[in-house]
Amino acid sequence: MTRVKRGVMTKKRHKNILKAAKGFRWGRKNLFTKAKEAVIKAGKYAHRDRRAKKRTFRSLWITRLNTALRLHGIKYSAFIALQTTKNIALDRKVLSQMAVENEATFKTLIEKVR
Repeated sequence: MTRVKRGVMTKKRHKNILKAAKGFRWGRKNLFTKAKEAVIKAGKYAHRDRRAKKRTFRSLWITRLNTALRLHGIKYSAFIALQTTKNIALDRKVLSQMAVENEATFKTLIEKVR
């Protein structure tokens, strides 16, 4: 049987990990073992925070919407309840953008919901 040399694949794997760890600090950018740990952990954080980002933005939209609605004398919870009963299907992102960018349109929507 012929001899199998594994240097090529190992070198490739190490190079890919170190490339992914580019920009990390101290030994985590150039020592393979530490870089591998750091890349795995960074991947976990990235996965977790992609989910958390959605929650954070929803909370931001609700806060913006509540503030804009209170200027017009209506609470957020009451507005959402009225919107559901009138079968107006606009999500919080769109409503918040409307409140910030198109105040006239937002005001007409509020009157329609009331």
